[in-house]
Amino acid sequence: MPAKPTFRSGVHPDDAKELTAASPIRRLAFPSEVVLPLQQHTGAPAKLMVRVGDHVERGDMIASAQGFISSPVHASASGTIRAIGPWPHPNGNFETAVQIEVDRYSAQMPRRRLVPDWEELSREQTVAAVQDAGVVGLGGAAFPAHVKLSPPPDQVIDTLLVNGCECEPYLTSDHRVMLEYSERVYLGIRIMLHCLGIERAIVGIEQNKPDAIEVMRSAAPADLDIEVRTLEAKYPQGAEKMLIKALLDREVPSGGLPGKVGVVVQNVGSVATVAEVFETGLPLVERIVTVTGHGVRKPGNWIVPVGTRLRDLVAESGGLTDDASEIIFGGPMMGIAVANLDTPVLKGTSGVVVLSESEAPPKEHYPCIRCGHCLEACPVFLNPQRLGNLAMSERWDEMVDHHLMDCMLCGCCSYVCPSNIPLSQLFGMAKTALRRRPAA
Repeated sequence: MPAKPTFRSGVHPDDAKELTAASPIRRLAFPSEVVLPLQQHTGAPAKLMVRVGDHVERGDMIASAQGFISSPVHASASGTIRAIGPWPHPNGNFETAVQIEVDRYSAQMPRRRLVPDWEELSREQTVAAVQDAGVVGLGGAAFPAHVKLSPPPDQVIDTLLVNGCECEPYLTSDHRVMLEYSERVYLGIRIMLHCLGIERAIVGIEQNKPDAIEVMRSAAPADLDIEVRTLEAKYPQGAEKMLIKALLDREVPSGGLPGKVGVVVQNVGSVATVAEVFETGLPLVERIVTVTGHGVRKPGNWIVPVGTRLRDLVAESGGLTDDASEIIFGGPMMGIAVANLDTPVLKGTSGVVVLSESEAPPKEHYPCIRCGHCLEACPVFLNPQRLGNLAMSERWDEMVDHHLMDCMLCGCCSYVCPSNIPLSQLFGMAKTALRRRPAA
């Protein structure tokens, strides 16, 4: 059997997807309150448009995009603005957020709105509709989708890559989207090809999802130049640079973006969401979230209003087990551990993983033994051992000289380190310190 396309290096963690891979997507009941931070995406936070006491309907814009690399925020439930102020954010800070007291007896039907006919719109008008709907990447980074669909004139795009890898352990929301909403995914691909003015698309899916591969191949429209490719199941196969290398054998240069090599990469959930915008006219106000791990009683895949608090999400999933130890927003490799149950689900929250004590045992850190495992695992060929030493000495500028900014914070180095050194966390700390520096 021929080897599946992949990239050099990387790791093979236990995927633990059996907890929810067969769990159909179900809708979560509307909570009594939703909390919507203005910072839910890469780029500038949205600009507030409402005041305390205002009544909003589901889908109403409550904060507008502040610049090109920004995204509006919409009310995910009908209700009354109860407060505006600092609120616990998955990034560990307190960020400005809008608290909406949800109307108890509302049917939660959005206002009537015009559903744009993308086939009659220009490329620019279609992209503008995506931006107005607040669509961002749903794979975790939450990069505004309209930015990727508007490449600069000097970048000639020839291929749309649809990322169906979902290589993070535990998470299965993208898997279920491909199984249950394949036609919507293909509609989203049509719309994105229209936006980009190209004809070619490739869907990449890891080989540990054979049912999704079969469904996506059988549902592929005959009139589209599209191919469904099977990839080796390896982490981080779903990272943009790794996906491009595996499927097209193109290397994104250091410091460059996929557009430099003629490619736009979109997560399969984002593609389906774009289709939904043009099917219903409703902006991004809900998303599919995997709630999983042995620390939660009823793992599953839920359609969740954006802004749902962690405590409500966990309660609908049967509550925490007695040995629940750690809660992570995202997957265990790149996700962020959270301690406050009032932390809300964001647009980019692909999963909530609740680890038991046996899944997240305490680990003692030891000195580096210079074994080289981290160098072998790094998918972008950095020297994590050297960067780790610099990070512990807070020598940030030297870390930049050693290509810190090429680090994806994928966690491969931390995963393989026999000394349990939290290398990826150190690199994230260094990047944060550099961002917070005042401009020269």
